[in-house]
Amino acid sequence: MEALEMTLLFDYYGDLLTERQRSCLDLRYNQDLSLGEIAQELGVSRQGVFDNLSRAEALLRNMEEKTGFVRRSLEARKAATHILSAAKELASYPDEKVSALAGSIIDAIQGLEE
Repeated sequence: MEALEMTLLFDYYGDLLTERQRSCLDLRYNQDLSLGEIAQELGVSRQGVFDNLSRAEALLRNMEEKTGFVRRSLEARKAATHILSAAKELASYPDEKVSALAGSIIDAIQGLEE
């Protein structure tokens, strides 16, 4: 879960990091390199990579703790999936007004996903 969590946090808050921190996080979580491989790639020590990653991860978690953007986004996606499922079920009802409203809901939810 930590890799997925860090990837999401990085997507939301990555611009708040230094270039070095962004590079370290990208190489670690998006390219799945080890600390040694990252150190070699960036020309720094393993300890330097570890320190940069630790500071960056702490900053990202702190931002999420304060803002909750990632959590709210995931909750909204879950709710949208539930609404879409219910609307698709309603769309098959014989009542034309109900199925038309369901179609409008489906279009709105799909518009959010784009």
